[in-house]
Amino acid sequence: MATLNELAPVAEEMQQVDVLVRQRLGSDVPLVRQVAEYIVAGGGKRLRPALLLLCAGAAGYRGRMHLELATVIEFIHTATLLHDDVVDESRLRRGRETANAAFGNAASVLVGDFLYSRAFQMMVSVDNMRVMQVLADATNTIAEGEVLQLMNCHDPDVDEQRYLEVIRRKTAKLFEAAARIGGVLAGVAPELEQGLAGYGTHVGTAFQLVDDVLDYSGDAAAIGKSLGDDLAEGKPTLPLIHAMRTGTAQQSALVRSAIVDGGRDSFPGVLDAIRASGALDYARGVAQCEAELARHAIEGLPHSKYKDSLLELAAFSVTRRS
Repeated sequence: MATLNELAPVAEEMQQVDVLVRQRLGSDVPLVRQVAEYIVAGGGKRLRPALLLLCAGAAGYRGRMHLELATVIEFIHTATLLHDDVVDESRLRRGRETANAAFGNAASVLVGDFLYSRAFQMMVSVDNMRVMQVLADATNTIAEGEVLQLMNCHDPDVDEQRYLEVIRRKTAKLFEAAARIGGVLAGVAPELEQGLAGYGTHVGTAFQLVDDVLDYSGDAAAIGKSLGDDLAEGKPTLPLIHAMRTGTAQQSALVRSAIVDGGRDSFPGVLDAIRASGALDYARGVAQCEAELARHAIEGLPHSKYKDSLLELAAFSVTRRS
């Protein structure tokens, strides 16, 4: 559960969301409960549901529906994690075994399906067609982003534009939906709703960019996974793209080969190429631009503690180390 200072205004509401998450996991199938509880209890900052709560507060919403929808957002996100870990054959997340490592691929995929369907049951209970449209569109876009990422794996010709397109669809879209729903619930003017959505897109993009940086510069214990996982899976992330674009011919050839082959054998040499080319600073610079765009997107919101937290969260998205 989120404990960041940037999320302090919604700390009490996040505790209520935590209770709802566990309540809504109910199923008379024991394995469903076991796997779902395992992944939900695995930690994480719960940034996406917290973002919905912050945006609802900043937009002036004072009802209770945002708690249920924050839970929906968390279930959608958790379902994507379950499916991603199976596709990526990941063994470690947040410092412990992934669900697929602990329970097997079949159980992980099927419980991910359960979480998606439970999320849609909860959407219907809220009975707001606009909210349902936002979440249904987001879920579909995320699925497309996952397929695009799969298509990009082991392809050294992926450029920065194609890489960012995957991020916009696969990662930033749920941030966007969470932020937009805050405005929808409050009934804000279309330009404010669009501003909130833009904030979510840019913050979500910044978070993913920094995740990709940390895969080559973070502390494994802090980020909860092994360094070089992206390279092992043949994912052409921005540090690799920049190293190929600006490094020497030898460095570029090494990185291209590592993307095609996957695995960890080339990790030390690739890391040297990334550092020599300034790729990590470059990627953080792109993330910084996204954070600036996020801050500009919510200039039209009135001053509040919630808006202050959103501005702080945009800054944190770039400076974080885990």
